[in-house]
Amino acid sequence: MTDPAPYRHRFPMTIIQHAVWLYHRFPLSYRDVQELLHQRGIQISHETLREWCIKFGPLFAEELRHREPRRGSRWHLDEVCTSVDGVRHWLWRAVDEQGFVLDILLQRHRDTEAAKTFLTRLLGEYDVPEVIHTDQLRSYGAAIRELSSLAGADHQQVISTARCNNIIEQEHRSTRRQERSQQGFRRRKRAQEFLNLHARITNLHHDSRTSVCASTRRQNQKQAFQTWFSVAAGVA
Repeated sequence: MTDPAPYRHRFPMTIIQHAVWLYHRFPLSYRDVQELLHQRGIQISHETLREWCIKFGPLFAEELRHREPRRGSRWHLDEVCTSVDGVRHWLWRAVDEQGFVLDILLQRHRDTEAAKTFLTRLLGEYDVPEVIHTDQLRSYGAAIRELSSLAGADHQQVISTARCNNIIEQEHRSTRRQERSQQGFRRRKRAQEFLNLHARITNLHHDSRTSVCASTRRQNQKQAFQTWFSVAAGVA
């Protein structure tokens, strides 16, 4: 027996959570997900899928964030330029030494205040790091000096062209693929909500794509699926 439709939705949570997972796990458009579901006999409009992502995406992201384990003490920070409705924004990202995404934030600027905002946001969620790796953007150093809680952190600047900060450069790729599949971001709030859940689902499946034996990879995938199902059950 399927679970009752939550929040007066016509479809059960099992279908809703699967549709949202497909959209954020792979570089698919709403129409791509619509076709995949239709192949399984589930007829849903792409507009319905969009509404599900808007309504449930933030709830799933928050549930996943609470379930994540303690992260590493070495932060890698970087920022890339992106466009939201034709306006240039900067996508600030932080990962730990294992490549798990700590946070991701869209901001209009790339200055000291923006760097300080991002670091303050990170400190609100995680312990003070031992080491902070950044590129040579001067805004990072200025922001770190202004935050007394980071006085003991070892700030190491790396040369971007030397690919010394490659661990975070790799993490930008999945976001770029999703951005292309959506033909760009159109609204800042929606883009931020999408990025929040996308980062958490990327973390959830982080160990499913590593160079380990097949049995270990399948076990990691199984654990990720179980966690996702329990998250969806918690939201329902």
